[in-house]
Amino acid sequence: MLLSLSNMPRDYAWGSPSLLAELEGREPTGAPEAEVWFGDHPGDPADVAGATTLDAVTGGTLPYLLKLLAAADPLSIQVHPTIAQARDGWAREMHLDADDPHRNYRDENHKPELIVALSDRFEALSGLRPVADTLRLLDALEAGGASDGVAALRERLSADGDALRDTLAWLLSGSAQTEVDEIIAAAVGASSDEFGAELDAIRSIAERNPGDPGVVVALLMNFIVLRRGEGIFLRAGLLHAYVSGLGVEIMAASDNVLRGGLTPKHIDVPELLSILDTTPGVVPVLRPAASGAVTSYPVDVPDFALRRVALAGSPVSLEVAGPAMVLATGGEITVEGADAEVRTVPVGQAVFATADETTLVLSGTGEAFVAEPGVTAFI
Repeated sequence: MLLSLSNMPRDYAWGSPSLLAELEGREPTGAPEAEVWFGDHPGDPADVAGATTLDAVTGGTLPYLLKLLAAADPLSIQVHPTIAQARDGWAREMHLDADDPHRNYRDENHKPELIVALSDRFEALSGLRPVADTLRLLDALEAGGASDGVAALRERLSADGDALRDTLAWLLSGSAQTEVDEIIAAAVGASSDEFGAELDAIRSIAERNPGDPGVVVALLMNFIVLRRGEGIFLRAGLLHAYVSGLGVEIMAASDNVLRGGLTPKHIDVPELLSILDTTPGVVPVLRPAASGAVTSYPVDVPDFALRRVALAGSPVSLEVAGPAMVLATGGEITVEGADAEVRTVPVGQAVFATADETTLVLSGTGEAFVAEPGVTAFI
């Protein structure tokens, strides 16, 4: 069975006032439009044509949540737990009300994520940069003049032990605000041939988050620019933040977030550090296929799988391990299921295929993303 899905954009403050409207070919509302959810998550289940919601169809069992995400301003720096960490945290916080702002764990699940760019440029912070590279970046900050804050940051990053973890603890402790302000000022005024893109990003982030220690945390992270069709996978324990752009995001069905800056919300520093993986390194970019209609984005989790389909007039037949979704992101797309049932998918909306559908035929011209559970999700 095929069901048509839609939903209203969520108006988070960091949302873009124009990107979703441009995608869908409509006039902007004037308000920020941050995310459109296609899933059965109780926070905002998708609407099914015919006056019901998707959770009424699935019973809330869908293992993934598919979204359109449109960022004009940086999201909070954050990290997500493993399943074991989520279960432990959930048990420890059972005494807290569900809406308690100090609650870290909203469920017992992990929340790995995959984002694929729809805009020509999608900016993100992902993972911690190797310390040796960051020390060269600090050279550029110090070139404009001596700074006690930058010197203090250099000293901590150069210390023995888990220097990155200790540095983050110091930055987020609340006791380093003077140094934070000095580091931000030095970064805003710095120039560098090697790190020009990183410094441009930090200036923009600092302008939107004055005095936030998260600006300095961002300075320690890899700055990544995705082009349309490129993606990054964000595993458990990986520090990250989306900065700007439009993308398709898919994640495990969870709301577990530990924040590390660029937010007025609660930051539980000890809990953040307990689940954070401080192993530095570059996060690989997943690139679209050089030829062919279908691009897969392989990820090592059982909750979801995502494929991009570029349609040029010839039908594309896909085997799916449902329940699956087809989200249209450009052109004119139709989906055909069993018994020759056909659904048109307007751009910015989706079609849900129940688990009994094993083959979907996509037709038309344009672009769509096909989401389904990972191969071991129900084992």
